[in-house]
Amino acid sequence: MAATLHDVARLAGVSIKTVSNVINDYPHVRPATREKVQAAIGELGYTPNLTARNLRSGRTGAIALAVPDLALSYFAELAAHVIAEAERAGVVVLVEQTDGDRDRELELLQSPRLKLTDGLIFSALGMGQEDAAALAVDYPLVLLGERIFDPSVDHVTMRNVDAARAATEYLIASGRRRIAVVGAHEGEVIGSAGLRLRGHLEALEGAGIRPDPQLIAHTTLWHRANGANAMRELLDRGAEFDAVFGLNDTLALGAMRVLQVAGIRVPEDVAVIGFDDLDEAEYSIPSLTTVDPGQKWIAAAAVRRLLQKIADPIAAGAPQLQLADFRIAQRESAPAA
Repeated sequence: MAATLHDVARLAGVSIKTVSNVINDYPHVRPATREKVQAAIGELGYTPNLTARNLRSGRTGAIALAVPDLALSYFAELAAHVIAEAERAGVVVLVEQTDGDRDRELELLQSPRLKLTDGLIFSALGMGQEDAAALAVDYPLVLLGERIFDPSVDHVTMRNVDAARAATEYLIASGRRRIAVVGAHEGEVIGSAGLRLRGHLEALEGAGIRPDPQLIAHTTLWHRANGANAMRELLDRGAEFDAVFGLNDTLALGAMRVLQVAGIRVPEDVAVIGFDDLDEAEYSIPSLTTVDPGQKWIAAAAVRRLLQKIADPIAAGAPQLQLADFRIAQRESAPAA
C-alpha cells in the first residue's frame, strides 16, 4: 500500500502538522527537523496527495500556455522555457495551440478547459487591438506578443522596434547599404512584422538611406519555405542588395539557403541577419547572425508574474508592461565591420 502522511510522521518522529509544513515548504521548520522528514519521505517513497491539497487551497497547481504554432521553432522554444520555469516553481503547464486563428483565440479565452488551471499565459496572433476587450477575464492572465497593447492587462514582450533598428544599424555599420527585408506583412502596423519593419526603416532614415520598396519582400507565414519563396521572388525580379534582414530566424534561414543555391556567397556577397536567436541559428552553415530578443527572460518573467497574480491578486498590484532587453548575436552570416 502507498505510504501515508501518518507513516511519514511516525517514521520521522514528528507530528502530522510538521510533515505538512515540510511538504508545503514553510520556512519556520528547523533544518534538522526538515532533514528528518525529507529522509522519511524518501525512505517510504511517499507522494503527496496533490488533489486533496489543491481542493483545500482552491488551486489546481497548473497553468495554461497558449501559443499560435508549435511547428515554429520560436514558439516551441518559448514553451520549453515556460515549462522549465514553471517546474522550478512546482507548477505544471498545459499547452494549447491556436494556429494563430482569431476565432480560436477568442474561444480559448472563454473555454471551460481553463478551469483546470489557475491562470493563462497567452500569446495572441490572430486577435488585434480591436479585440482588447476580450482580455477582461476573471482569472489571472499574462499577455505575450505584439498584437494587442492594453494597460489593463499584464504584458511581457520584446523591444521589437528598438531591436530591429539595431539589427539594421549593425548591417549599415558593416558597410551594407542595400538591405532587403524578408517577411513584411502588407499594411501591418501593430504586430511583430509591422514593428520590426518600422525599426528597420528608422535605421535607414537615421543613416540617410532612402528606403527602396523593391527591397521589401512580403510573406504571410514566417516559415522557412516562406523565406525561401520571398528570396526567389527578389532574385527573379532582379533586385540588387548586399544584405538581408529576415524578420525572424526561420525566414532568414530559408532565404540564406536560396542565396547559396543561386551561387551567392554569404556573407561575402550578401550578409544575412535574423531575429529570435533560435538554437538552430548557431548551427546553420554559415551560422546565423541574429537578434537575441530575450526569449528566456520573457518566459521566466511571464511565469513569475502569473504566479504572483495567482498567489495574491491584491499584493500583485496594478498590471505591468515588462520589456525584455536584447542583443545582437554576432556569427558568420553577417560579421561586424
